[in-house]
Amino acid sequence: MQDKIWISDLNQRKEVQAGFNRSRPVRFYDTTLRDGEQAVGVVFDPDEKFAIACGLDKLGVARIEAGFPRVSEADTQAVRRILKAGLKAEIWGFSRAVRGDLDALIELGIRQALIEISTSEIKMKAYGFDQARVLKNVSESVQHAVTNGMKVLFFPVDSTRSELGFLRTVYQTALDAGATELAMVDTIGACAPEAVESMIREVRSWIGPNVPLHFHGHNDFGLGTAAAIAAVRGGADWIQGTINGIGERAGNSDLCEVALALKCLYNVPVELDLRQARQVSALVQKAGNYRVDGWRPVVGDNLFIRESGAVATQFHIPAAIEPYSAELVAAERKIVLGKKSGLVSVQLKAEELGIKLPESAHAEVLARVKELGTSQGRLITDEEFRQIAGAVAA
Repeated sequence: MQDKIWISDLNQRKEVQAGFNRSRPVRFYDTTLRDGEQAVGVVFDPDEKFAIACGLDKLGVARIEAGFPRVSEADTQAVRRILKAGLKAEIWGFSRAVRGDLDALIELGIRQALIEISTSEIKMKAYGFDQARVLKNVSESVQHAVTNGMKVLFFPVDSTRSELGFLRTVYQTALDAGATELAMVDTIGACAPEAVESMIREVRSWIGPNVPLHFHGHNDFGLGTAAAIAAVRGGADWIQGTINGIGERAGNSDLCEVALALKCLYNVPVELDLRQARQVSALVQKAGNYRVDGWRPVVGDNLFIRESGAVATQFHIPAAIEPYSAELVAAERKIVLGKKSGLVSVQLKAEELGIKLPESAHAEVLARVKELGTSQGRLITDEEFRQIAGAVAA
C-alpha cells in the first residue's frame, strides 16, 4: 500500500504522527440519509435511500443512520426496506428525546437509536427549554429506549457551545439512564480543530476509556475534515459524517476525505474501502440532483485528469504529479486537450486513440487544438482531435 502513497517525508515527524491510537481502526457512522438530506433542496425517495444504503455497505461504513421515520411515511418505507436488506452495517434510527420518536423506531424493529437534544444555552432558549427539562427528557427517553431493548447513542446538539459543567452532567445523566455511547457534536462547525481535540480529551477524562465516543462535525469554516482528524487524535472512536460532505449550510465532515487523510497522512487504520467511494458518491449526487466540484478530494472528476502540457510531460511518473495512486480510489488517469495543452499532450492523446501522427505534425495539431479550445472555452473532444489530426496529416 505504501508504494501507492507519495506524501512528503515531513509527515513522518514525531509531532505530526503523535497522539493517534493505531491499535484499532477508526470506525465510521454515516448520516447521509438523515443529516445529509437536510441540504437545501435535497429529497431522497425510498428507492434512492435504499440504493445509497447498499452503496454505503459496500464502502465499509460500520453504521448507517437510516433516517427519521416519524418525519414521513416515505422515511418509514425506506427504513423498513433497509432493515430487511441484510446489510453488514448496523442500521441506526434517529430520534429526538421524545417518546413518540422512539416508539416509531421500536415499531419498525430498529435496535439501535441515536437520541438527540440541544444542550447549549442559545439552543435551549430557542426551543424554550431549561436545563431541568433537558435532564428530565434525557433520562426518560434513554430509559424508555433501553427498557425496550435498544442500544443508545446519546447526541447532545451543539455540545461545543454548551456550558461544560452542564454538558458533563447531561452526559452522566444519559449514561446513568442506560446509554452506552456518547457523541460530541459540533453542530455549526464552530470549533477549530485544536479546540475539538482538546474537547474530546476533556470529555474522555470525564467518561473514562471504555465508553465509545463519537465526533460529529460540520464544515462551516472549511475545516470539517481537519476537525474530524483532530477528534481522532484526541481519542474519538467513531467519526460521523456524510458522503461528499452533503448537509445543511456548508455541509458535514466528509467521511471519505477523513478516511483518506487518516490512512495516507497519519498511517491510522480505517475500515472504509475507498475504491468504492466514487460509486457511492455518484449515487448521492444523482439522488440529490447536484454535482460536486471536479476538484473535490477523493471523488472529483478532475483529480487524475491532466490538461496542462507541463504536467503532461510528467504523466509517465504518477508520483511526480499526484500524492497518491488513482488505484486507491478506483479512478482513471487520462490526458485531455485544450488551451493549456502541450506537445507531449498531443503525443499521449494520439497514442491513447491509436492515431499514427508523425512528430512533424505535432506542432500544427497543437496550434489547432489550442485555437479551438480557446475560441470555444472548453476541452476538445476525442472526435474533434481525430478530425484535427486527420486534417493536418492529410
